[in-house]
Amino acid sequence: MTLQQLKYVIEVANRGSMNEAAKRLFISQPSLSNAIRDVEEKYRITIFERTNKGISLTVEGVEFLSYARQVVEQAELLENRYLNAKPSPQHFSVSTQHYAFAVNAFVKLVQEHGQDEYELALRETKTYEIIEDVKSQRSEIGILYVNEFNSKVINKLLKDAGLQFHSLFTARPHIFISIHNPLAKQSVVTIDQLNEYPYLSFEQGEYNSFHFSEEILSTLSHSKSIRVNDRATLFNLLIGLNGYTISTGVLTSDLNGNEIIPVPLDCDETIEVGWISRKNASLTLLASAYIDALHQSIAGYSS
Repeated sequence: MTLQQLKYVIEVANRGSMNEAAKRLFISQPSLSNAIRDVEEKYRITIFERTNKGISLTVEGVEFLSYARQVVEQAELLENRYLNAKPSPQHFSVSTQHYAFAVNAFVKLVQEHGQDEYELALRETKTYEIIEDVKSQRSEIGILYVNEFNSKVINKLLKDAGLQFHSLFTARPHIFISIHNPLAKQSVVTIDQLNEYPYLSFEQGEYNSFHFSEEILSTLSHSKSIRVNDRATLFNLLIGLNGYTISTGVLTSDLNGNEIIPVPLDCDETIEVGWISRKNASLTLLASAYIDALHQSIAGYSS
């Protein structure tokens, strides 16, 4: 097996298509397919599942890809150090619930570690899809929360997927509201005071179970309720409709301005926010740098 073959495997996994990977690698699709097949035969594994709908990583393939990325990354470090070779485009993907601090950390990552060429992905998505993305290595890192209510379901999914949860911080629930909302002047808000305002939450699609909700206290009923798919829409509705959502209270003005503020919610719940990754897998350099950036983004926060 050659280093080039490992790069072929990585490119196919990144593209999700043998044809697209072959175009990027400037080789024919049959040559690429044969190179992948040679690796599979040598190690007696199946890296990619081939169907009429395309290709996807097998369980064996996910593990192989983890090692392949480490080997290629270390080889490039050697080349850069001793041969002054041009580094390959950097690849990193993260899937996350809709947290402003996760975006801030991503900005820091690009500013500090972005080279002339990179292919990065930041996916603000549904809770179940975050777990699936990391399981399939579509993303190297996932960001979500657990609490007393959802931990049994979330932890079982993580265990079954071979993933582990790493805590970032524990928070007391806050509401996010417009600075013009009448509740913005209060030091703390009760649940009863929220009844007259529209409740905003993130749509979870097919897996719209209470346990996958991004907002705690998901079993409460609301006379006015709106579901959205993205953070920009939610923030616009917080301002335009005097709505509210429930989150961690971690919010910076760097990227979000000063129109939205957090106000503590009077309840006994806590939220443990963390990142997930494949169990026992070494992080790439960009993933490690992103974790550092996450810690910088939440530095100084206290619940």
